[in-house]
Amino acid sequence: MNAYALLVLAVAVERGAELVVARRNARWSLARGAAESGRRHYPVMVALHTGLLVGCVAEVWLAGRPFDPLLGWTMLALVVAAQALRWWCVVTLGPRWNTRVLVVPGLPLVAGGPYRWLRHPNYVAVVVEGLALPLVHGAWVTATVFTLANAVLLAVRVRCEEAALRWAAPGTAASAAEAVR
Repeated sequence: MNAYALLVLAVAVERGAELVVARRNARWSLARGAAESGRRHYPVMVALHTGLLVGCVAEVWLAGRPFDPLLGWTMLALVVAAQALRWWCVVTLGPRWNTRVLVVPGLPLVAGGPYRWLRHPNYVAVVVEGLALPLVHGAWVTATVFTLANAVLLAVRVRCEEAALRWAAPGTAASAAEAVR
């Protein structure tokens, strides 16, 4: 459990680093005329992601979940892969990456890095991490609850982002992609 608690703590520290980057990037975006969308769902997202971290440790400790090496090491590999994908998104978007929905009007959509293959690769990382991190130490209740709640949240979040992108860049690939859907 101590090693697992350290893993969860490391993920929490990584989230803190994300918030530092997001705040810096928010200043950049707002200085260029970005408007924020999705303010109402943002606190829910913060609470859900905080709950994931707390739930991971609490479930293992309270329910005495054992470490299963086959499941645990496999899930750890997925957690690491999710972190790599997340930071690939951060680097690819540069100052445009944020935990909030801030879109600078007139900028073209990013089509490089993981965005070359996926419309919302950061959310793939979130989904994988939300399932894998709890399962590193058998916290299947936390994995299930987070995954279901996150699916609802992501449905709201993706619609919000798509609408913000259509507003900021009418006539771009965002609008064309929406027309095809």
